[in-house]
Amino acid sequence: MKTLICLLAFIPFFVMADHHEESKPTPSPYRHIVMFKFKDNATKEQTGMIEREFIALSKKIATITDFEWGTNVSPENHDQGFTHCFVVSFKDKAGLEVYLPHKAHKAFVATLLPVLDKVLVVDFVSQK
Repeated sequence: MKTLICLLAFIPFFVMADHHEESKPTPSPYRHIVMFKFKDNATKEQTGMIEREFIALSKKIATITDFEWGTNVSPENHDQGFTHCFVVSFKDKAGLEVYLPHKAHKAFVATLLPVLDKVLVVDFVSQK
């Protein structure tokens, strides 16, 4: 009986210890938003090639964890001429730091520049 009482005395300690363990927060993804406004004389073939090259780029750099893109469909007319939006996700900022100087990214930028009028880039840490 003494053994049972001693064991029962420790139960609250184990429950409290388990309850108060701090869980490690899951790191929030690092998002790299890129919007393009192409030159007025850029052809559909050229912009299509840029789309395909950016999609291919997302498969060439290992730190990219997710990739989405699309063209503007907003009815609000606030796009200021930006037609394409790309969302490149990384585990953290270190992933972006690998991506930016990567030779595949630099080659993509060299292909893009002749048809690009403006670019808008916003990076943020995803919040829920």
